[in-house]
Amino acid sequence: MIVRPSKEVADKCFAVHHKLTLQEVKPMNTTHRWLSIVEGCLLVALGIHLLQTSQLLISGTAGLGLVLIQVTDLSFGQVFFLLNLPFYILAWRSLGRDFTLRTFFSISLLSLLSELMARFVELSIHPLLAAPLGGLLVGFGLILLFRHNASLGGLNILAVYLERRFDWHASLTLLIGDLAILLLALLLLDPAQVIWSLLAFLALSSVVKRYHRPPAWATPKPAGA
Repeated sequence: MIVRPSKEVADKCFAVHHKLTLQEVKPMNTTHRWLSIVEGCLLVALGIHLLQTSQLLISGTAGLGLVLIQVTDLSFGQVFFLLNLPFYILAWRSLGRDFTLRTFFSISLLSLLSELMARFVELSIHPLLAAPLGGLLVGFGLILLFRHNASLGGLNILAVYLERRFDWHASLTLLIGDLAILLLALLLLDPAQVIWSLLAFLALSSVVKRYHRPPAWATPKPAGA
């Protein structure tokens, strides 16, 4: 004789199972998100270290930081951290608390990793290899951060904002900002450095353009939706 549970009992069992499943999955998703952010920062830090070792520039606020350390006594990590502070206002107001906090964590971690690599990782690499390799590493690192609702501040925040607000792909904003940084760099750096840096910028922009897809929850909604 087969005894079938009543609909009420079955519904209660399903609710309990569903609640337990969500409790199990949520920590896993949270762990996955933060591990991905750490991995993205590691890739970006290594890419920046390759470029900095070859005296090249890199995208966004990081690239501007590498330009400014030529005329200041501050380290890259210190300059990079300070440059990002004003952009937190835009992030907090327009992109939300979670995005801002994850971005703050990412910037802080990248600053720390950059300091550690400068002290303990010694590299010697020709700009011909450093430019595309560094650009690719930074590009894939940024994709990981964007995918998990984080960024590296500065131009990254602006790129994410324009993408979510106006559906303007992040790679376009990054490329325009990079070209502006190159023009500034022409005043302070050797033209050969700027040319090699352009190769890194193109590699980074190409990677973000081809592989970055904004998550569905971040895409702009039609008017009246």
